[in-house]
Amino acid sequence: MEDVAALGRRIAECRLCAGRFAATASGHAPRPVPWLSDRAPILVAGQAPGLKVHQRGRPFDDPSGTRLRDWMGIDEQTFYDRSRVAVLPMAFCFPGYDARGGDLPPPPVCARTWRDSAMAAMPQVRLTLLIGGYAQKWHLGGRMPVTERVARWREAIPEVLPLPHPSWRNTGWLKRNPWFEAEVVPWLRARVAEVLA
Repeated sequence: MEDVAALGRRIAECRLCAGRFAATASGHAPRPVPWLSDRAPILVAGQAPGLKVHQRGRPFDDPSGTRLRDWMGIDEQTFYDRSRVAVLPMAFCFPGYDARGGDLPPPPVCARTWRDSAMAAMPQVRLTLLIGGYAQKWHLGGRMPVTERVARWREAIPEVLPLPHPSWRNTGWLKRNPWFEAEVVPWLRARVAEVLA
């Protein structure tokens, strides 16, 4: 099994999607953002970096990250401490925008190429947060809408917790589903504190 540092370096050098990204409306080059750890007990399994993360080179360094950290009940310093939190998106690079300015999905080649090795290099993880449909499908299998999967959150705990994406675009979803902040968020904060203690 490859160690996390070596794997992170290989991922950071990956250019598999250079042609794909150059052909997007954003016309950008790959910039993988690996944030792996062989010590962190919490794994955030997300979708793919957004443009701000692509520019800054740090996962969840955007408003989505602010909301996610609030849900988790931790500050920025704790979140970016790799002995506490690792981040493994379904794609390590910003996928780009389509012609209408919408986010493109994470390219499946990224997960096929890197995900099994990354998961194997992090056996210490005790809590995995599955953010959005792509991560939920990969980890839990089957086809299920995010709302239904998150509503059935008790079926996966305590090792795994499906979450909606913390994007500010999902504010409407949170208003329509008040049970999430009333039930899931308090459980998440308590579990994060327990795992990090």
